[in-house]
Formats: sequence, C-alpha cells, structure tokens
Amino acid sequence: MANNFIETASFIHEYIKKDLKKTSELVTRFPPEPNGYLHIGHAKSICLNFGLAKIYDGKCNLRLDDTNPAKENREYIDSIINDIKWLGFDYGERLFFASDYFEKFYEYAIYLIKKSKAYVCDLTPEEIKKFRGNLNESGRESPYRNRIIKENLVLFEKMRNGEFEDSSRTLRAKIDMDSPNINMRDPVIYRIARICHHNSKNKWCIYPMYDFAHPLEDAIEKVTHSICTMEFEDHKPLYNWVIENCDFKKKPRQIEFAKLSLTQTIMGKRYLKELVDNKEVDGWDDPRLPTISGIRRRGYTPDSIKKFCESIGISKADNNVDISFLEHCIRDDLKLKSKIYMAILNPLKIIIENYREDNFEYLDIENHSATENMGKRKVLFSKEIYIERSDFLEDAPKKFYRLTKNQEVRLKGAYFIKFLEAIKDENGNILELVCEYDPKTKSGSNFSNKKAKGTIQWVSCKEFIKAEIREYDYLLLKNGKKNPETLKIKKNCVLEFSTKNILIDERVQFMRHGFFIKDCKYCNDDNIVFNKIVGLKSSYK
Repeated sequence: MANNFIETASFIHEYIKKDLKKTSELVTRFPPEPNGYLHIGHAKSICLNFGLAKIYDGKCNLRLDDTNPAKENREYIDSIINDIKWLGFDYGERLFFASDYFEKFYEYAIYLIKKSKAYVCDLTPEEIKKFRGNLNESGRESPYRNRIIKENLVLFEKMRNGEFEDSSRTLRAKIDMDSPNINMRDPVIYRIARICHHNSKNKWCIYPMYDFAHPLEDAIEKVTHSICTMEFEDHKPLYNWVIENCDFKKKPRQIEFAKLSLTQTIMGKRYLKELVDNKEVDGWDDPRLPTISGIRRRGYTPDSIKKFCESIGISKADNNVDISFLEHCIRDDLKLKSKIYMAILNPLKIIIENYREDNFEYLDIENHSATENMGKRKVLFSKEIYIERSDFLEDAPKKFYRLTKNQEVRLKGAYFIKFLEAIKDENGNILELVCEYDPKTKSGSNFSNKKAKGTIQWVSCKEFIKAEIREYDYLLLKNGKKNPETLKIKKNCVLEFSTKNILIDERVQFMRHGFFIKDCKYCNDDNIVFNKIVGLKSSYK
C-alpha cells in the first residue's frame, strides 16, 4: 500500500517531505463526525491518513468531532471505532473526542472576545443569513458587532449559564463582512442549544461550531497535516484565522484531496440516513449500502477495500469511480482463497433411471481446482439429484452446452448423464427429468474418452442443506434514478451437505454463481441465509 500511495498522492508527499525537514514528526488525524455510519468514501480517507503515518513513522489520531449533539449518538461512535479496527488500522491510545476540549474551546472564545475578535450577536439565524450577502453582494455588519468587550463577556457567560433561549444569541468571529469568501463574513462560532450530549451530558447548553472547533482540535493535538476533502478548501482561510488568532505557535498544514464518489451509489450521509429512517433498507449495515458495516455484512474483506482505495489513487480532481471496479477488487481477493461448493438456486429434480435406488456413493471433489492445498471433500451421489432449472432446455440453441434432448452433460466430479424424458404437469411445466448416467465416465477414471462440452453443478436429493439466498443490486440505475429492485430473495435453494461446515464469516464460492457469505444478522442453525457478495464475471475494463 505504501508505494502505491507515494505514487498516487505525490502532491501530498511533496508537502510532507518538505515539512519534515523543519519538524521532527508527522501527525495526521481521521476526524469523523459521529452523525452516521462510515462509508467507502471514508475508507479512502482512513487508508490515506493512517497510511501516511505508517510511511513516515508518524502517528494518526482517531478523533470524533462530536460538537453537534442533535445529530450524534453512541451507536455511531461505536460503529466508527469498530469499522476502523475491522479495516486493520491501529490508533492505539490516540482516541480523542472534540467534547473533551469543550472547556478549552470556551476559554479560546473568551480570549477572542478580549482581543475584540468575537462578539455576541442577537440576530436570528435567518437574519444572519440575510446579512451575510452572497457571492455578488457584500455582507452587512450586525448592529451588535461593535459591542464593548465587557458587555460581550457578560453576555457570553449568560449564554453558557442558560439565561437565553435556544438560537436567540450566537457568538460570532469578527473578521470581514466584505470578504469575497462568505465563510469569513463574521461566522458563527458558538450557538445556544439545550441538548443532552452523549459525553458531557447536560453540562453545556452552548456548543462550538465545527469550523471553530476543528482547527482548535488539530492545534491542541499538535496535528502537523490536516488532510481533508476538497469541500473544505473554501474553509481553509477560516481554519487558519482561528489558529492564528488563538496564538498557536505551530499551524497544521491543511491539504485537500478529492472525495470518492461511486457510480450507481448513494454516498451522502443524509441520504443514507433517510433510507435507514424510512426503513427502505435493513439498517445501516444493509448489504446494499456503501457503508463499511454494510459491505462488511455483504462479505467484502478489509484487504479488498484497502486494495480498492490504493488503486483509485489520491488527487485533487473529481474521482467518480465505476462501482464495477470495487466488485473487481473483492473478486480478485477471493478467487484463490475461497472454497468452491455446489449450490442449486432454482432446483429441478432428476431421476437417474439406471442408477440403483439402494445404491449411493461418496465422491471426492476438490475444494478448489486451482489451489491444491485446499484439499478435497466427500460429496454424496445418489439416484435422485437436483440441477439448476436453467441448465436444461428441451429446444436449445446451438451454443447451449448444458443438458438438452440431444446432448449429454458432465455432472461436476461425477458422471455424464443424458436426457430421456421430461415429466410435466397439466400446463406443460416441467416437474422433473428422467435421465441415465454412463458408469464408465466417472471423474478421475481412465475408462472414458468422452469430452464434455459442459459441466454443471448438482446436489443429491438424499443429502442436502436448504437455504435462502439474497442477491443485491445497485441502489441507483445508470440513469441516476432509484432502483426499485435492489434485493432478490431466493428461498428453498439446495446446497451440498458439506456447506454445513461453513463458518459465519467464511467467504465461499458457489460453482457458477459467485461468491457468498452467511448473513451475520439472520443466519442461524434453523434458518440458513447466504448473501451474494459478487458474481464471477467482471464487466470492469
């Protein structure tokens, strides 16, 4: 990973190498707001920040920017910590919370008031927005901008003591209402909100704004490089203003990079939260979501996600990646690691007429044809078996290489069979097939010169596992509209009996279907549920 990041994030490395000539240590941070679950875009930032710290023998802080209790809770905090650990990154003792610094933030706010750099404003939020102006029009000064220092100190203390109504007053930085950067037009740095905080409980009824707290956190923690996405570029002047006017000797360097977006995927936390709150999905860990919890439950591996983040690189240009590349990474990661089993998702019963009813045998089938050290397993073969319904056609086209009226097919690890008769219901629907097998064509024997045009999977009717298979599709269609069919649930699937030994977090391949994992939420001994991770064929170019 290190070498790839050096190549793809060269502009960041240039800054760091230059800065390390002046400072003794690199300190980065990953500072998520605990107002939702992390998604694949955050994984890119995690890999970058922790990866840089590793490359340059530095440190990376995990910091929860919990300055807005209206949208934050402990569930989100726990999920963030779990996701980072699952990805394999170690922050050691360097876990911090913005709320740990609330008293310091308050002291810095008082310091700014005493320097005539901040004032208490009585304008309503709507009025503040109106006074701020726009890109074509300068802002107007608040009528409360020139309050004397003593009055501001008294009012700010009263704000802290809960003597004013919510949103009735704010503390604003006194900067420049004529600035072409709207973020510098006397931004609000404190607001009144009587909300219980997960950490400080009801100790505070005023809370710092993110743009005020964030640079202070970086400076307090002695972060050397504040690496963030491009949306914060316009906030950099305010970031620097806060640090400079609070008289920190060392200013972290803020470096921006392009955030990740994936085709056919909803990435915004607000939109993801709407899906969860409206119960359009099965929680934040729904396998259809791009949340780290969701793709973990779907079956993605930490290595595949890190490989994806490495490969897409780091730049300042927009980074809209085709989702098929993410699938390519998990497919590439699993192809030589996963045992291959036989599963029938839409069963069609076959009766092998010339196979004795009281006869059965256990066949040795390799667990992976390309990985010998995975060994073999015993699979029961019997007179009655299931095959995929799609593997038989009465009137088949020329290039159909499975079972037809006039074409034999090989059963994986077993024998050749040929069609004799289709048993149908009164409407002409096929209920089962009657076939015969060629006993001289047993896999591994030297008695047959037959060549198979096709090999199909099968499962014995005498010994199998019933399961539910869940297949997922993208949240969005290619035209950007919501996909109305994102989940297909296939019940009454039959799996070879060996699958009973599959562990809950073990990823396996079902022959010709794709890669699967047991659903950690709903699978149990009485209800076997597998999630499809990804299909076998890649459309990625």
